[in-house]
Amino acid sequence: MTNRVNFAKTAPKAFKALIGFDAAARAGLDPALVELVQIRASQLNRCAYCLHMHTSDARKAGESEERLHMIAVWHEATNFFSEKEQAALALTEAVTLVQGGVPDDVYERAAAQFGEEELAQLLALIFTINTWNRIAITTAKVPGTDERGGR
Repeated sequence: MTNRVNFAKTAPKAFKALIGFDAAARAGLDPALVELVQIRASQLNRCAYCLHMHTSDARKAGESEERLHMIAVWHEATNFFSEKEQAALALTEAVTLVQGGVPDDVYERAAAQFGEEELAQLLALIFTINTWNRIAITTAKVPGTDERGGR
C-alpha cells in the first residue's frame, strides 16, 4: 500500500473545523446515544478504525457488551434499545445509506422522539460520523490506533 495523506497534518484548517463541527453536534445529546449512532454508522460504512474507537469509548463510558453486540441487529433486538435509541438508529441508517432520501416514516419517528433542536443535533452528529468514516477509510487509518489528538 502506498502512504496515504495524514489529513490532520496536511489539511489542519479543515480538520480543526470538523473537530469543531463534531463538538457542536454532540452538544446536548446523551453521550450513550452519541456512541450508538457513531457505532452504527461506522458498521454500515465498514470503517474498522472508527468502529474500534467508538466501541472502546462506549465501553469506557459504561455501555454493556450485550448492547454493543446487538447494535448491528437492532431491528431484531428492539428490547435492548429504547424507542428513542431505535429512532436514532433508524435515522442513522437512512442518512448513512442515502438511497433516494430519508423516508418520511423514519424522519417522523425520529421527530416524535426528539425535539426540533435535539433532532438537528442528531442529524449533525450523523453527518460528522459519516465524514470521519470517509476520512479514516480513505486515508487507511489502522484500527486500534487512536490518532484523534484531542478529538
